[in-house]
Amino acid sequence: MTQIILLEDERILREDLSEFLANQGHTVQTVGSIAEFERNFHPGRHIIAILDLGLPDGDGMEVIARLRRDNLRLGIIVLTSRMATQDKVAGLQSGADHYLTKTSDLDILAATVDSLARRLDLGGISGDWALDEHKKQLIAPGLPPIELSAQDYTVLKAIFDGQGQSVSKKAIVAALDEDFLSYDLRRLDTQINRLRRKVLEATGADLPLKTLRNEGYQFCGSLQQR
Repeated sequence: MTQIILLEDERILREDLSEFLANQGHTVQTVGSIAEFERNFHPGRHIIAILDLGLPDGDGMEVIARLRRDNLRLGIIVLTSRMATQDKVAGLQSGADHYLTKTSDLDILAATVDSLARRLDLGGISGDWALDEHKKQLIAPGLPPIELSAQDYTVLKAIFDGQGQSVSKKAIVAALDEDFLSYDLRRLDTQINRLRRKVLEATGADLPLKTLRNEGYQFCGSLQQR
């Protein structure tokens, strides 16, 4: 799991990219302008920045140059509509590690993120998630604790107990002390969506939880035992 900050002003694309990267197991914070980026970027917590260039309040090239002047240990990926060779050269010369166009396959983006994380000697991991049983809180790496309802906690504990493996919906329903045969699985889907939204609203980061169609859920982040 790598903590990523994604700067993209197109809302739908921003949401699609965030969901894709979260499903790859990363924690993603999204921003839509340079001003938002500067307010939300945390050196040492964010390991990779994915930046658009044409932004409503400036040029992403300027952001890259400033980040490199600060001599941060940060991977930078440009993801832009600018396809000209001179733009790519300028992006790389300004300090980007990789320059991708928005026509690139998403698998290329995923491979680039993983490769960059390995090159930074991070193994793709930038912190642990944990559950506090006594306070009923979710502890996100480098972020404030998130208060959970009793059901939130039960659902997450069942998934965390899978230790990164697939956890079936049947197992989660059993943890909720419900009868699987009579339980409406739409309730579980709603619970998971509410959890994702709660984490996003509280921290600006995505919960690294992968939905396995017709099977269950898999936690893709690094886990800490408490």
